[in-house]
Formats: sequence, structure tokens, C-alpha cells
Amino acid sequence: MKVLIHGTGVMSSMLKEVIEKEGELEISGFADDFTDEKGDMIIDFSHFSRLPDMIEYGVKNNIPMVICTTGYDEIVLAKIIEASTHVPIVLSSNTCIGINLMNEVVAKIAPQLRNFDIEIIETHHNRKVDSPSGTAKSLYNVINDALDNEMTLVNGRNGLHVRDKKEIGIHSVRGGSVVGEHSVIFYGDDEVIEIRHSSTSRRIFANGAIKAAKFLLGKKPGLYRMKEVLS
Repeated sequence: MKVLIHGTGVMSSMLKEVIEKEGELEISGFADDFTDEKGDMIIDFSHFSRLPDMIEYGVKNNIPMVICTTGYDEIVLAKIIEASTHVPIVLSSNTCIGINLMNEVVAKIAPQLRNFDIEIIETHHNRKVDSPSGTAKSLYNVINDALDNEMTLVNGRNGLHVRDKKEIGIHSVRGGSVVGEHSVIFYGDDEVIEIRHSSTSRRIFANGAIKAAKFLLGKKPGLYRMKEVLS
């Protein structure tokens, strides 16, 4: 399989390193902007501002895409969804196995803890541009879905008001070289349950993206998630 890597930053460089070391795949392009590169698959670890051009290129050249970039808005999301009617796309804010299992765990236990207060804390390195992280948003979404979409999102806390029982707070911490840490905390009366995941290397995201790319080979157009990749 010939892979086009979209983005030339730290994560894309890690992906390039992993692919070259394993030798199973071939890199046919490594760029922030594609011109005439050809390949069987695009794996994207870029900047959200570059997504529209990449999506257009992928659709025009009938190339499946694994989109791992976060921070995009609803307009870009709509472009991704529309593009998935033409080519198969895996859309994931986090491609590591642990986080995707964490999504399943919190979705399963949230309905059993309806009377608990739920907070999400995410920590990343000081160069991350989007807050909250895409992974934190995904955790919120799967919990909210499990709770019949009755919850509301609060990003951080300030001011003078009592916490509403229907709130889920997301809190972002930025500093140093932290790869990524996510905690979902359920606060009850006299007990606290915390589900936590820590990433110690970016290699896990590269490995997950490669797995997603292999999954897409031969797939029909559609929007796929890591849950389907790992099932």
C-alpha cells in the first residue's frame, strides 16, 4: 500500500518514521499541500486549516482518507461527511487502542452513575493549539449519548454559580512535553470513580492510524470510526 502523509509536523514525522522502520507500507508523498502525489491512502496529521484542500484532493483523486487532525469547526466537519459519500474515510481524534476502549467503558458505566457529577480533565504539551482536545470532546459525546443527550458541556469554570446536575465539565491543562492524558471522573456522595488514560509516546497514534489505513482498503464510501477499525 502506498501512503500519502498529509502534514509535516511532529506527529506526521513520527508516522513516517514508523512506516519506514516497519517496511510494510510505502510512502509516496509527505507534504502539507498535495499537488500531483499519487497513492492508495491519505493519512492526515496536519492542521485543521489545511483540511479543506486535502479533502478536495482526496475526493478528486478517489483516495481514501484517515483523518486524525482535530480543532476543525462544523463547516469542515460537513465537508468531511460529504466527502465520505464519495470515498471511505476514517475520522478519529485519537487512534490509540486504549482511548477507544476508554470510550466504550465510560459509555457503559455512565447510565449506572446518573446521579454522579461528571468531569473530564485533559492535559497536553504546550504546543497544542486546540482546547479542549478532540479526544476530550469525543469522551463527552459518548457519555452524553449514553445519557440520552440530556447533558450540557461546560468548558472550564468561572463566575459564581452552583454546579448543575446536567453539566459535564471539560478542563484543559497545557504544559511541557506531555503527550496526552485524559481522565473522566464520576463524583458521587462519599465515593469517586476515575477512568484515566496516559499516552507516553506518539508511536501509539501512528500505529493506530496505520491500522485504520489498512482497514479502509477495499471499503465502500462511508464515514468510519476507530470503534469499527478495532472491532
